[in-house]
Amino acid sequence: MEEWRKSLWPKIEGARAALRGISVEELARRSGVRAVGGRLELEFLGATYTLTFPELTLLGPEGKPASEEEEALLLDYLVNADGTRPTGRWVGFRELPHGNFYFRAFQGYTGDELVRRLDAEGFRRAAERAGGKPIPLGDLGYEFRTLPLIPVAVVWWKGDEEFPPKASFLFDASSDRFLPTEGLAIVGRLLCRKLVKLAGG
Repeated sequence: MEEWRKSLWPKIEGARAALRGISVEELARRSGVRAVGGRLELEFLGATYTLTFPELTLLGPEGKPASEEEEALLLDYLVNADGTRPTGRWVGFRELPHGNFYFRAFQGYTGDELVRRLDAEGFRRAAERAGGKPIPLGDLGYEFRTLPLIPVAVVWWKGDEEFPPKASFLFDASSDRFLPTEGLAIVGRLLCRKLVKLAGG
């Protein structure tokens, strides 16, 4: 784990270098985040992260430094953001660049994990608690605004005597403009983890 964390440091520093010299206001315009008092406030999976200037330090919801994974992901989003708005067209993970190669693993720790851990009612409860917006897909479908310009849909099919329940994660067709496929996979994994946690109680 320590080696993996250290492997993210060059990526984080590269993102900081790319962001230096861009004004807070311009970054806010490109990425859909809020500029507040010379800082950026970025909503990620329902929590507020703050990027300080000129240090470009990312602080988590409790004001503590964000993890290397969060920092690499969110800085990458800010570097790539160009103001493109979501298209409203959903695509599967397979349709993302190189997504077909990673699809089996991604499905295993997202959709398959939801079905292992939750039933349909548990998914509905978790989705509503997470602020999901119902959409007309599958037997249960919800849209989540994981990052300001990256909506993710989670679709649940209840199954029947012939087919088991199934859940799939879908991305807006513009998502790969903001994060590479491996970054979108992390977004899906963290959203899945949040839903499993919120289903309890």
